[in-house]
Order: sequence, then structure tokens, then C-alpha cells
Amino acid sequence: MATDLKTLATQFFNLKPEDLTDRERRVLERLSARRRIARNINREIDAETGFGDRLADKVAEFGGSWKFIILFGAVLAAWVGGNLILAAAYRSAFDPYPFIFLNLILSMLAAVQAPIIMMSQNRQAAKDRAVAGHDYEVNLKSELEIMQLHEKLDEMRQNQLTGLIAQQSQQIEMLESLLRARRN
Repeated sequence: MATDLKTLATQFFNLKPEDLTDRERRVLERLSARRRIARNINREIDAETGFGDRLADKVAEFGGSWKFIILFGAVLAAWVGGNLILAAAYRSAFDPYPFIFLNLILSMLAAVQAPIIMMSQNRQAAKDRAVAGHDYEVNLKSELEIMQLHEKLDEMRQNQLTGLIAQQSQQIEMLESLLRARRN
């Protein structure tokens, strides 16, 4: 079975080693060295993640949850309800209708929250691309190993058939010699 990079590149990809992509070269090198290629990409990416990225992920996780929606709805209801009650009872409220200060706070929250969520989504998309690339490498190596196994099985089957034919020829010769001896 071929183990050098040039032979494997020609055998599996019909390419010269210098024409292989980095990913194909990495897979063939691992295949020839009989080393595994699977690893935990999520752990590797998480180890490289900085504080800002982790914070953005937590903000996006909380901002996209039912807990946030319910809490935010309760704060809005308390703000509006409290200001309406104060306006009705004392004729002065902290933020009277049409709640301009509330609109300012909501606009500022949206202005800060949207880019943070986008940062988290971009990081997640990059993580998904890395995982997909790694999955491709694992699948490619598996496919190549299956092809090698098929070649080995075909070779074994061919050797077995050759051996059986040789045995059968010997048996036929022995039977013919027995028949000849019996006739004489």
C-alpha cells in the first residue's frame, strides 16, 4: 500500500503534490502517517476566544432569550405604568407621555446591543466555517481510507482466487493422473 505523498496524491486526486490544497495535503500526510485527524474544534476555538468575544456571546445569548423578552416587557410595563400613575396622581411624572426618555434609552440599548449581537453572529459563523472545514477533512480522510480498504480487499480477493485456481489446477492434474493410472 502506497504511503508517500506523491503516490497518494496521484492515486486519489490525480494531482501532483504541489497542486494539492493545504487541506488535501494535510489529510494525505495524516493518512500516510496513520494518524487521526479528528479533534475537538470547538475546544480549540473557545481556547482562542478573548474576553470581548465571550462577553458578546453572553449578551447575544441573553438578548435572544425568553428571559430577556419577559424581563424587558416587565420593565417597559413598569416604566409606562409607573409614569401614568404618577402623572394621574401628582400631575408630574418622571417621563410623561409620550415617554421621550424611554425612547432615548431604547434607542441607545438598540444601538449598543445590535453590533454586539452581530459580533457574536460573525464569530459563530467563523466557528461554523471552521467546524465545516474540519468535518470535510475528516470525511475526506474516511473516504480515502475506505478506498484503501477496498483496494486491500480486492487484492486479497484476487490473491485468494489466484490461489484457488492454482489449487484447482493441481487437483485437476492429480485427477487426470489418477484416471490415466486407472486406465492402464
